Amino acid sequence: MDFEKNLKRLEEIVSKLEDGELQLEQSLTLFEEGISISKACNQKLTEAENRVKLLLSVNADSTEVTKDFNEL
Repeated sequence: MDFEKNLKRLEEIVSKLEDGELQLEQSLTLFEEGISISKACNQKLTEAENRVKLLLSVNADSTEVTKDFNEL
C-alpha cells in the first residue's frame, strides 16, 4: 500500500479502537495491524526525509552534493 492509503487505514483503525465497541480480540488484531502500518509509514517518512536532506546538502566548498536516488 502507498503512504496515503496506509495513513487512511491507520485513521480508520484508530477510530474503531476509540469507539470502544469491539471485542478484546478484535481490538488486539486491529492494534497489531495499526502498529505494522505505523512502522511502514514511519519508514516511508524517514526515506522522504533522507531524500530531502540529500537535496539540501552541500560540500565544504558550498557546492551541491548530487547523487542518484537509486543509489540510496
